[in-house]
This record gives sequence, C-alpha cells and structure tokens, in this order.
Amino acid sequence: MFWLVVIFASFSLFAEPRPIVIVSTFVFALSVSSALFLIVDLSHPFQGLMQISNRHRHVVLSKIE
Repeated sequence: MFWLVVIFASFSLFAEPRPIVIVSTFVFALSVSSALFLIVDLSHPFQGLMQISNRHRHVVLSKIE
C-alpha cells in the first residue's frame, strides 16, 4: 500500500492542478480501489457482495460419496 501512496502523492505534487489531472487521478484511484475490492471479495466466494451458489458443490459431493 505504501507504493500506492507514493504514486498518488507524486502525481499530485508534481502536476499542475488542471481538470484533466484531477480527473485522471480520480479514475486511477477508482480503478486501483476497485481492483483491491475485487481481490478481497473474490477470495471468499461463498460470502460477500458477489457470491456463487453452494448447490452445485452439494450435487457433486453427493455423487462422489
């Protein structure tokens, strides 16, 4: 996470505050935070905002046993 702070700080320190700089920094921050959210959310496939069904797993396990 430290490197993300350094990247955002370097963009905001060395760039003139024009609308395109502000919008591109916002889009970059949104994409990084979305990627981190997806990584965390998909690490628990049966919980959270995006879930997969347990039904298929139970069908397969019943056929194996």
